[in-house]
Amino acid sequence: MARMDRLMRLMDALRRLPAPVTALRLAEETGVSPRQLYRDIATLRAGGALIDGAAGLGYTLTEDPALPPQSFSRLEIEALMLAMGALKQVGDSTLTRAGAEAMARIVATLPDAQARAAMHHVMNVWRPPVARPEVVIDLDLLRQCCWEEVSLHITYRDMAERESQREIWPLALSYGEQTLMLLAHCCLRADYRYFHVSRITAMTRGDSFRPRRVPLLRAYSAARPQGPVSAGPRS
Repeated sequence: MARMDRLMRLMDALRRLPAPVTALRLAEETGVSPRQLYRDIATLRAGGALIDGAAGLGYTLTEDPALPPQSFSRLEIEALMLAMGALKQVGDSTLTRAGAEAMARIVATLPDAQARAAMHHVMNVWRPPVARPEVVIDLDLLRQCCWEEVSLHITYRDMAERESQREIWPLALSYGEQTLMLLAHCCLRADYRYFHVSRITAMTRGDSFRPRRVPLLRAYSAARPQGPVSAGPRS
C-alpha cells in the first residue's frame, strides 16, 4: 500500500472508531504492523494532526487542521446519507468501505450541529434482500483498468451459456439492484457491449488503449440506444 493511502486510511480509522483507539486495532484497520503504526502516528503528528494518547493507552484524534471546515444544509446531509445507504445495497465491500471512509472524512469537518444531524437517520434506504450473482473476478483490478485505460482479456459466458475469449476496452461500470454491468468496447465485435460482470469467469490485464476512453464514452452517449447493448446470445 502506498504511504499516502496508508496515512489516509489511518486518519479515517481515527475518525470512525470510538476513541481512544488502541494501536492494535488501528494496525488491524490499516493492515500494518504495530511498529509501522507507531511510525505512521508520528508522521501524522509531524504533519500537524493533533492526536492524543500513547502506546498502551489508545489514541484520539482531537483536531485535523488539514481539512477545511465545511457546511451543508440539512437536505444536503440527508441526500449524502441516502446515497451512502444505497451504496451499501448495490456496491461491493471495497467500494462500500471507501464510501464509509469518505463520509467519515466529511462528517469530521462539519460543525457539531451538522455532524449530529448526519448521525441522525431521518431517511433510510431499505429494499427487500435480492440474491445477486456472485462475482469471481478481482473488482479492484477491473476498476483500475477502467481508470487507467488498460484493456482486459476475459473469458465470458453469455446468457445462452456459450463461452468465448475476448479482448475488451473497459469504459464504465453500472451498478444495479440485481447485477453489476460493465460497458466496454468489444474488440471481437468492434462495437459497444454491456457485460454481466458475474459472467466473466477469468480476466487478465492487457495493454493500454489510452487516450480512447473519453472519446468512446462521448460517442456512446451521443448515440445511446434505448436499452443496453447486451453481450448476450447474439454477441
